[in-house]
Amino acid sequence: MSIFPLPVFEADADPHHRSAMSDDEIYERLTPPKTIVVKFGRLRNVGEYPYEGDAKPGCGSKLTARTHRGTEVVEMLTTTCDNAGCSKSVTRQELLEYIDNSGGRDYPFHTDGKILHVSTVEELGKQAELDSNKSHYIQTCKRLIRELDLSMKLVDVEPILGEELLTFYFMAQERVDFRKLVRELAADFKTRIEMRQVGARDEARLVADYERCGQHCCCRNFLKVLKPVSMKSAKIQKATLDPLKISGRCGRLMCCLRYEDQTYDQLRKNLPKRSTRVGTSEGPGVVLDTKILVQLVLVRLEHNDQQIAVPVEELIDPEESLALLERARTTPEPSLDVPDSGAEKRRDRPRRKGRGGQTGPGGKTGSKSEAGTIEKTPDQEQQRDSQRDKPKPEAESAQQEGRPRKRRRRRRRRGGGGGDGSGGGGGGGKES
Repeated sequence: MSIFPLPVFEADADPHHRSAMSDDEIYERLTPPKTIVVKFGRLRNVGEYPYEGDAKPGCGSKLTARTHRGTEVVEMLTTTCDNAGCSKSVTRQELLEYIDNSGGRDYPFHTDGKILHVSTVEELGKQAELDSNKSHYIQTCKRLIRELDLSMKLVDVEPILGEELLTFYFMAQERVDFRKLVRELAADFKTRIEMRQVGARDEARLVADYERCGQHCCCRNFLKVLKPVSMKSAKIQKATLDPLKISGRCGRLMCCLRYEDQTYDQLRKNLPKRSTRVGTSEGPGVVLDTKILVQLVLVRLEHNDQQIAVPVEELIDPEESLALLERARTTPEPSLDVPDSGAEKRRDRPRRKGRGGQTGPGGKTGSKSEAGTIEKTPDQEQQRDSQRDKPKPEAESAQQEGRPRKRRRRRRRRGGGGGDGSGGGGGGGKES
């Protein structure tokens, strides 16, 4: 069965009929870089080396380079172009500014080398084999250290691709004479030996992995110049002073405490010092404490010893604040008395009958008998019967017909008529 290409695919193959280029076309248009920035070694040193090949490597590519230590496998970081046209390249001026901001002369930057070519599969396999022999190198070196009775601690060993150099990293509290150790190692491994003493932070850079924040250790990930960190940084940032919580893998203060020093210094300059007299909208006072990040000042007022938190931008001159306070004291406050119309209505409303048979103002009261009961007068009985038989207005009766009638709760009168229960409110109970 024959396969015929469809016209749609033929149109896509022609670049004139497409709005975007394919990856192969983009790669063909690229020109080989002239200089490449790489990182190499266990300490991840940075170098910029010239490149004269025809290949067009990308970021992260493994390259074979000749550095100041010998032939080794390096990793490409970026290219340095004159105009920084591509998205993954930087100008040389930008690279020099980055180095200057990251440590200046102390930054491990090298230029004495050359990129040979893109690493082959055989070279990568040989480098992996050398790395797998590190345990043998370490065991041999530790055995010789014990035999020579040297006060040093072996940290790591680093072989390179060309096997011209074998670097041993160690720690020691004092100076160590390791010349005999170097001769023994050179005789065993048949190569040049370099002994390099490192500190606690460099040890963490070599062997540490993750920190308590969940990220790679800063010294292992991107820090090249490890500057000292003082306890003052932890105090200014209001961090806990527990050594277990502010110490890193190296046992020293964490490097991240130094990242925000400049920001904290700038914010702290905006705040007044403690025991300084300042002015607020409520009067002058004395500064008790400050909060750097939120820019708040805790002030104790002079006239009433009240403590208030004031934003730093709302602080004013103490004399001006005192004048505002005096003006507020001398100015009379507006009257806020409002007549209580409800009280007047309640005053005009007739009172209901109480438990003892008393009525509101203008009403008549029943007479008490000697037994303590209340006897209703004939006028009160006649008035109650007339109100009961009086017909309701038409509007009120029509309104009640349109909605359900509410049940009224009959109140039991404790002060009824006589003891025979013939009164209007029930049996003759005593007055409570």
